[in-house]
Amino acid sequence: MFSKVKSCGIIGIDGYLIDVETDIDFREGTFDIVGLGDTAVKEARERVRSAIKNSGFEFPEDKITINLAPANVRKEGSVLDLPIALGILGASSKIKLDNIGDYVFVGELSLNGGVKPVKGTLSMAIQCLHEGIKKIVVPIDNAKEVGVVSGIEVLPIKNIKEIINHLNEIEEIVPYHVETESLFNDDISYDVDFADVKGQATAKRALEVAASGGHNCLLIGSPGSGKTMLAKRLPTILPPLTFEESLEVTKIHSIAGTLSPNKSLIVNRPFRSPHHTISNIALIGGGKYPKPGEISLAHYGVLFLDEVPEFSKVALEVLRQPLEDGNISISRVNGSVEYPAKTTLICAANPCKCGNYLDEKVPCTCTSRQVSQYMSKLSGPLLDRIDIQIEMNPVKYKELDNDIIEESSSAIRKRVIETRKIQLERYKKLKIYSNSQLNGRYLNKFCKLDSDCKSLIKNAFDKLNLSARAYSRILKLARTLADMEQSENIKQSNIAEAIQYRSLDRKRN
Repeated sequence: MFSKVKSCGIIGIDGYLIDVETDIDFREGTFDIVGLGDTAVKEARERVRSAIKNSGFEFPEDKITINLAPANVRKEGSVLDLPIALGILGASSKIKLDNIGDYVFVGELSLNGGVKPVKGTLSMAIQCLHEGIKKIVVPIDNAKEVGVVSGIEVLPIKNIKEIINHLNEIEEIVPYHVETESLFNDDISYDVDFADVKGQATAKRALEVAASGGHNCLLIGSPGSGKTMLAKRLPTILPPLTFEESLEVTKIHSIAGTLSPNKSLIVNRPFRSPHHTISNIALIGGGKYPKPGEISLAHYGVLFLDEVPEFSKVALEVLRQPLEDGNISISRVNGSVEYPAKTTLICAANPCKCGNYLDEKVPCTCTSRQVSQYMSKLSGPLLDRIDIQIEMNPVKYKELDNDIIEESSSAIRKRVIETRKIQLERYKKLKIYSNSQLNGRYLNKFCKLDSDCKSLIKNAFDKLNLSARAYSRILKLARTLADMEQSENIKQSNIAEAIQYRSLDRKRN
C-alpha cells in the first residue's frame, strides 16, 4: 500500500514543502527512511513506532519505506515525526486518505503519542499559504505562533489520536486564529527610563537620532560616564514594530528556538547584548547546519556591543558586510542560506585601556601609542559604517545633585514615532522602513541638497578625507535630522550636525 502526506521544512527563514511518501510491502522486513535526513530524522523510526502503539494502533511489521521528497535537500529535526506516522497509518488503511492532500502536518512525537512543539512553524504556515494549501496541523504549543497567519486554517493538536479522529471524521478539530490587532499595544512598560540618566544631553540627543532613523552609534567615554546605562534604555524610545516587521522578526526567533512558548508575535523590537567573548559564528550565524546569529536575532532591533574593543577583531570584522547589506549569507558544504540582518548597531567603548583618556580630573596612564592601539581594534571600514560617533565626558557632581527632572522615555518615544511615520509614508512602496536602509539608487532622490548644503559637505569631505561610504552615511543622517524637524528639505544645520557626529573622522584628520 502507498500513501503520501505533506509536511514542511526550513531553509534559511523560509519554509519549503516536503512530500512524505510511504510504501508498505506486505512481507516481513525493515523500516527505512530515505531522502537525505539527518540523525534526528533517522531516529524518528523509534519515536513513530512507540507513538503509534501507545495510541492504540497496531504497528505494521511489514517492510516500510519512507521517502522524503525532494530527496536532494537536507532535512533536519523532528518536525517530520507526525507526517511519517500518519503516512504509515494511511498506507495501513487506518485513516482515510480522501482529503489528506489538503493538509500539511508538522510535529515531533513523544513515545506516548503526544505531539511536541517544533521550530519554524510560522515560516512553514506562510509557505503553505503561498503554495495554496489552506490547512496546517501543528502542535498545540505552536498554535498561537501560527494563528497570526490569515487565510489558512490552523488545527492544533495535543496528541496523534486527535488528528486521526479528525481525518476519520469522528471528532472535528476547531481551527485556531489570533486577532493580531490586539497584540500591538503602544503602552509598553519598562523598568528603566531615560529620566533616570542625569546630564549627557549630547549622548541622549544622539540616541534619539539613532532611534529616529535606525542609525548605528558608537559611544566613547570613561568608565561610569553612562554609556551602558543609556544604551540599555534605547529600547524604551524605539517605535513599535509594524506587522510586516513583526512577522519577519518572529520567523527568525522561531527558527532559532528563542521564541517563548505560546507566543504569537514579537511586537517589541529585539535588543541583543552578547558578551565580548562571543565567537564570530555565534555573532553572525552559521554552524554545520546554519542557524541565525545575534545580528539576525536583532533584526529590526538593536545589537548592543558593550566594551566593543574587547571583542575579537575577527568577530567585529565579520559584521561589516551584514551592516552594509542588511543580510548575511552563510555558505556551508550542506548548502547556503541567507538571514536578514537589518539591525541598529550600538557600541560602547572606553577611550583607552585604563579608561581615563577623556577624563579631565583623572590622569590617563596610557601612552599615546597604547591609546592608538586600543582604538585601532575598531578598523576604519567598520567605523565607516557607524553613522554617529559620540565622545562622552564624565558626569559632573552638580549634574547629579540637582532637582532637574530629566525628559522621560515616553516623551522622546512620541517624537521618534512621529519621525518614523514620516519615513514609513515616504517609502511605503519601497519596502524601506527607515532612512538608514536607503541605498544608492534612492539616496539622490530623497536626499537632495541645495547649493549651500553641497558646499558645506564638500568642505567636510575634503578636510576630513571622508570615504564615499561616510558621505552617504552623512546624507542619510541629515535626512533623519530634517525629518525630526518635519522639514521636507535637508538644511545646512542638518548637514552640520551630521558631520559633527563623526568625531573619530575629525580626530583622524
